[in-house]
Amino acid sequence: MKNQQLKVLLFGEFNRAQWNIKLGLEALGHRCIVVSHRDGFKKVDVDIELIDPFRSTLQKKLRILIYKLFRIDISAISIKKQIRAKRSELSGFNVVQFVNEAPFDFDRRYQKQIFDWISQWNNRVFLLSAGLDYPSVKYAFDKKFRYSVLTPYFEHRGSPSDFSPALSYLSEEHIELHHHIFKTIEGVISNDLDYHLPLLDYPKYLGMIPHAINLSKLTYKEPLIDDKIIIFHGINTFNYYKKGNDIFDAALKIISDKYADKIDVVIAKNLPYKEYIKRFDKAHILLDQVYAYDQGFNALEAMAKGKVVFTGAEKEWLDYYDLKEDKVAINALPDAEQIAYKLEWLINNPEKIKDISLRGRKFVEQYHNHLDCAKQYLQLWQKND
Repeated sequence: MKNQQLKVLLFGEFNRAQWNIKLGLEALGHRCIVVSHRDGFKKVDVDIELIDPFRSTLQKKLRILIYKLFRIDISAISIKKQIRAKRSELSGFNVVQFVNEAPFDFDRRYQKQIFDWISQWNNRVFLLSAGLDYPSVKYAFDKKFRYSVLTPYFEHRGSPSDFSPALSYLSEEHIELHHHIFKTIEGVISNDLDYHLPLLDYPKYLGMIPHAINLSKLTYKEPLIDDKIIIFHGINTFNYYKKGNDIFDAALKIISDKYADKIDVVIAKNLPYKEYIKRFDKAHILLDQVYAYDQGFNALEAMAKGKVVFTGAEKEWLDYYDLKEDKVAINALPDAEQIAYKLEWLINNPEKIKDISLRGRKFVEQYHNHLDCAKQYLQLWQKND
């Protein structure tokens, strides 16, 4: 498989985790497709779209009723039919990389069938840990992180339904799927420290390749502060507590009361990706997420465009990349007063915004360029070939 054109199937998508890998692989001369639904309201790019026809409120109620009466999930059946109908298009690839242990919102028994089909139709199978899965949720549930997406669950903030998707990874049904997948795959790769740390003791763990960012689409703009400092807070209401948006809201209230004449706060909810990335264009500061040790896609793309981002930038991340605190990104601790303190520091020292902005762009260029990341995937996939 080495030194030849590869056919790569990237199955499942969160944000642009797999899409940017695809673009990197194609630029290097390989053939690649991304197969997935479009990640809800985010409307991410895919080559072959798997459509859930039961998305409207009325259709969801019908789906739930049928499941309660007959234990049959009509969404899963529809997705399975689409995959089987596309078997010829989804077969004969040198490499398959699944984006997650359970990329669909339905029973694990159906997901196991889909995993087995795709694995059997192709050659080498790998897993990308790019979202919640059994290792990361178990690590968080056992409180091995100082804080995590389950911290608000332990603190009884939000409703049980807010955390049921994450906790489903600890169900017997999912643990069985997890073990089945790990017996089948050749290896698992993570794309940030929040997934890297929980996998360190796994024999099939191949290591971390940072999120792949397509910088050609992200123009750097030096922050110009003529009047007020603009702070952007993008909210996914489905993950409001898991992302720490309630803490950001509390911090913004503190700052807004004190610096109303110096700042403008822009809040946007549940925007499709292409609209989201445009909406924060004029911002100087972006509030991303609290319960993370490393940056996700939104944070990295904002950094590439010159924004100062409040996100995961913990000590482990500083050590991994040999960085100093508050030089590239601002670590958003789960403490509204601490976040307000950091915002106040930037408001009173606007020259820091320019310095951090430039260093953030250079950091993304150095470690997250999608071409370099694609080369790293090729090396890991081909290492033991």
